[in-house]
Amino acid sequence: MEYRDYYKTLGVERTADEKAIRKAYRELARKFHPDVNPGDTSAEGKFKEINEAYEVLSDADKRSKYDQLGSSYQQYARNGAPGGFDWGSWAANQQYGGAQGGGFEQGADMSDFFSTIFGGTGGTRQRQQTYKQPIRGRDVEQPVEVTLEEAYNGTTRTIQRGAKQTKIRVPAGAQEGTRIRIAGEGEPGFASGQPGDLFLVVTLKADPRFKVRENKIDLESDLRIDLYTVVLGGEVIVPTLGNDVKLRIAPGTQSGKVLRISKRGMPYLNVPDMFGDLYVRVLIQVPTDLSQEEQDLFAQLAALRAEKAQ
Repeated sequence: MEYRDYYKTLGVERTADEKAIRKAYRELARKFHPDVNPGDTSAEGKFKEINEAYEVLSDADKRSKYDQLGSSYQQYARNGAPGGFDWGSWAANQQYGGAQGGGFEQGADMSDFFSTIFGGTGGTRQRQQTYKQPIRGRDVEQPVEVTLEEAYNGTTRTIQRGAKQTKIRVPAGAQEGTRIRIAGEGEPGFASGQPGDLFLVVTLKADPRFKVRENKIDLESDLRIDLYTVVLGGEVIVPTLGNDVKLRIAPGTQSGKVLRISKRGMPYLNVPDMFGDLYVRVLIQVPTDLSQEEQDLFAQLAALRAEKAQ
């Protein structure tokens, strides 16, 4: 009878704790579950091996006995004792009983190895029984695109999952990559297990007016100002995602200068009344289609500037 390495079956180290063993089991059981692989005998066999390994490693008494067996078997293999390893004799000499747990019945879809060590039956099958441990369904991610203005104000979306429609709220301040959890709307569980969750992952649609900075709360935009205002100074109206604001432009402001407008950026997610800033870059609009009189005035200005430079 071949020795079965249950740790290798679950893909965990021999030092793995209960949490790591349970996590490995759930991932493998979900992958090879017969409901996921209908008609696949290979997957069904793998599923039985995974269940058997978990039955042993998730039970402290069985795991202790199995670990002792492993040490004894390795010692036998090193010594090369004749006649083969005496499985039944080893099992009979242990102080552990053949108690069954974790939802299995002795010999039910279990290997000869398991039945000999933990049941003492030499591999006798009492009856066939399919093991069904509740397995939580897999979580699902789904992208949801929103405009920058929707992310600023918050919005709603209707999500279609099969025949079911669910209305969800995208909160104000949602950023690129924000995950919105909808409990129980993921993949269904197996064997009465809980369904997984649905996570909506926010993607922001490019906005023609504003760009989101790397910190995800500050915005930047271009502010086109006429030549006369940047030369003489004055006030301009600056569009924002909220209410437009008046901005004072100092005389002689240069093209390319960046001006900060406090608290006119994106709202902080789940933090009321906190906002990032808006940074506007000044772009000077040079007048076109000048009348002859305007051209003459600019010529006079040019002459005055030339005299001043001398």
